[in-house]
Amino acid sequence: MTAPPEAFAFDLFLPAYRPMRCGDWQLRIVGMSLVPGYWSAPVLAQDMAVLTRGGDTWMSMTPYELESQEIGVRLAHGHVLVFGLGMGWSAAASALNDAVSAVTVIEFDPDVLAMHRELNVFDQLPPAARAKIRIEQGDAYAYRPSMPVDLLMPDIWQPLVSDGRVDEVRRMQAHVNARAIYFWGQEMEIARHAARAGRALDRAGIAATIAGFGLPLIGLELSDYPKRVAHVARRWMNGRWLPALSA
Repeated sequence: MTAPPEAFAFDLFLPAYRPMRCGDWQLRIVGMSLVPGYWSAPVLAQDMAVLTRGGDTWMSMTPYELESQEIGVRLAHGHVLVFGLGMGWSAAASALNDAVSAVTVIEFDPDVLAMHRELNVFDQLPPAARAKIRIEQGDAYAYRPSMPVDLLMPDIWQPLVSDGRVDEVRRMQAHVNARAIYFWGQEMEIARHAARAGRALDRAGIAATIAGFGLPLIGLELSDYPKRVAHVARRWMNGRWLPALSA
């Protein structure tokens, strides 16, 4: 007999949300759902917040979304620059990291900014963490920070994988000059660029692929990062963005 799925549990901060609309954006709360993780097995999630626009999901409090951003949040330090406000999770969770001194969030869409003025997600943080966060309206491709950036975390895309993403991050980095970068979906990009170059998804192959990007990506300092990259590539990209991968 197959064991029932476990209930969703996560050790990083999870804000409370409420249903609302703002322009084309809708925030709704889904009851009980069986949802997969980015790395982890499917779990049961209850009262899951989902942000949509025009019927397309842009962000959610699912294990898939949270796990696909958690490396950046866990390794965040110094001044963190976040491109894309979304539901505010990565900015809030980063501000709670003791190694982080400041979090700047750049959001292009005025409706997303208006939504957050009503949601008050960051008011759920302790005062010291809340004081680290500064939100501005701006363009991720043109923004120039007023102080050095220790970690850039861009998350402005709707699909997890899209053509040209590495070049887009390079355009951002040209203005930011961050000391380190973790962009949303980078494991997918590493996997498909490595496959295109005929490299294995081991530490050497991943390191060579990252070097080819010309971006100071974090992640490889984790002992299990090659295993994670290979896992998500096999799980989410097999036969679509990549040729069939062996189990």
